[in-house]
Amino acid sequence: MEPRRILLAVTGGIAAYKIPELVRALRGVGHVVRCAMTAEARHFVSPMVLQTLTGETVRTDLFDASEEGEIDHIRLADWAELVIVAPATAHTLARMCHGMADDLVTAVLLATRAPVLVAPAMNVNMWSHPATQANVERLCERGVHRVGPETGELACGWEGLGRMSEPEAIVAAATLVLGPDTLRGEKVLVTAGGTAEPIDSVRSITNRSSGKMGFAVAAEAARRGADVCLVAGVTSLSTPSGVRRIDAHSARQMRDAVMAELEDSTIVVKAAAVADFRPAVQEDHKIKKESLEGQAGFNLRLVTNPDILTEICERKGDRFVVGFAAESHDVVAAARRKIVRKGCDLLVANDISRSDAGFDVDTNAVFLVSPSGEVEEIPLLSKPEIAAQILDRVEKLRRERQ
Repeated sequence: MEPRRILLAVTGGIAAYKIPELVRALRGVGHVVRCAMTAEARHFVSPMVLQTLTGETVRTDLFDASEEGEIDHIRLADWAELVIVAPATAHTLARMCHGMADDLVTAVLLATRAPVLVAPAMNVNMWSHPATQANVERLCERGVHRVGPETGELACGWEGLGRMSEPEAIVAAATLVLGPDTLRGEKVLVTAGGTAEPIDSVRSITNRSSGKMGFAVAAEAARRGADVCLVAGVTSLSTPSGVRRIDAHSARQMRDAVMAELEDSTIVVKAAAVADFRPAVQEDHKIKKESLEGQAGFNLRLVTNPDILTEICERKGDRFVVGFAAESHDVVAAARRKIVRKGCDLLVANDISRSDAGFDVDTNAVFLVSPSGEVEEIPLLSKPEIAAQILDRVEKLRRERQ
């Protein structure tokens, strides 16, 4: 995304030791970062360290005349396009909730018109205390965004919920907050990954789909402000920030999960590589090799799996449905036949015979096929870039429809 101006408000918690890495991560994706610190924060991280990493003066005092001459706290509040409070201690959250402005950080937070993202960090009992929970709930009602806390070992020796999210997670949350909001109010249902159809308790029929394309679509939809549900098949990928995930490993499990979520969805992107067939019989135990002695092998009878995309399209209504086609030859011709047969609004076709596109790689090259047979080719790009191109077309086609 384009570089943005981010003010990092650092408060007095032990998790402040992660702030230099957070600064590096934010600058690593191109953002301009300035820091403001409470007096307590200086016990945990040096202003000089943050000044060296940001290349900007670190503000620490509300009434420092030398600093006020360069940029006062109101100008600092106006400069920011996003304010991240990290670590957000219980004390800071309480002061934010009650509108206090008795130091630089709280004065900036009260004056800024930029979105605010808090990353709480505290003892597990402090986090679970009704006062803290009430403060967080009220802040969220006012539009303050939150990332974490996470469960883990805490500096105080306790273990539980209260650990500040890692810098990568905070950057991902910031990306969501700074997103373009073009899909705000939409409920996007995405399927991704392959399915596994059990033969016995050990073996299954599956494919090489990694899920990277569908996960990229889900992440991009969330970045644009959508409420995203990701139905994930067999994949080792972690859930994108801001996305609700349902795991469904077989075709029938995926069908059930999709149909349960379909009613509330306005956009469906069916990117999963679903098995067309499954074994007619699944053995409860592993089929032993010795049980087949004297035989050249054994016959595996297959039956047809549910056609999830067709079922979605039959219940499409006003929803916008995007299908995917993984083809090994005659890609465009096969895609044109499929979109007519299925009835979706857009079909994304890719050539899985290519080594640099399709299954289990980080890049893709696709054809976007419309119901009228028009074809737009998108050349080789990263899968997140392909995801952005797909959603650009979805937004354009929906505007035209409206």
